[in-house]
Amino acid sequence: MTKALSDFSVLTFDCYGTLIDWESGIWDALQPVIQANNRDDITRGVALEAFAELESSQQSETPAMRYPELLTRVHVRFAERFELTSSDALDRAFGVSVPHWPAFPDSADALRALARHYRLVVLSNVDREGFAASNRKLGVQFDAVYTAEDVGSYKPTPANFEYMLKRLSREHGIGREDILHTAQSLFHDHVPASRAGLARAWIDRQGLSEGGGWGATARVADRPEVDFLYSSLAAMADAVSAQR
Repeated sequence: MTKALSDFSVLTFDCYGTLIDWESGIWDALQPVIQANNRDDITRGVALEAFAELESSQQSETPAMRYPELLTRVHVRFAERFELTSSDALDRAFGVSVPHWPAFPDSADALRALARHYRLVVLSNVDREGFAASNRKLGVQFDAVYTAEDVGSYKPTPANFEYMLKRLSREHGIGREDILHTAQSLFHDHVPASRAGLARAWIDRQGLSEGGGWGATARVADRPEVDFLYSSLAAMADAVSAQR
């Protein structure tokens, strides 16, 4: 690492898993079909691991599909995987569950603190409507928002980072060297951000660096090195404040 936190002027964020507690949201949204089938054997860990596999597979197969439709298909495949009886209504309800996913308790306060020192940008794997609903829980106005719907593909596809970097350069005069990409997911964010030449802060909410589980995130064989590591966004905001 050759830079300090204070050397960057822009933070680009993943949203789901970093700012929004998508694992709790996903688990809650799966409850209707699990409970309707009396499947107490499907634990949170088992369900989230299956979701990680099914979601990443669906995103690869249908990269231009809007996220609500993609989640609907994931729910269908989840039910098939565990031999659950589902319905169109249950599948669709899961598909539109993103607005109900909660923010992490520290997200809004930490973002407001960080906004005093950085421009804030989001690069998210959802659609514009879904992110707008989540944004209302986050307490800040982002300087730019780019979604999978805008790009026509899902992270970790390199096109998503290329799209963001081009837009930031052309429309905001922001260069690669100004950016610290801040995210939880190694699979969705740190691997492709590393290939894009971005400095990275890992918000390790799962404690993965200390032996925690992968949760709803697909596994990576080789963990990329990161420039900064924090257990929460609040911890990163505190580190920034200490340097100012």
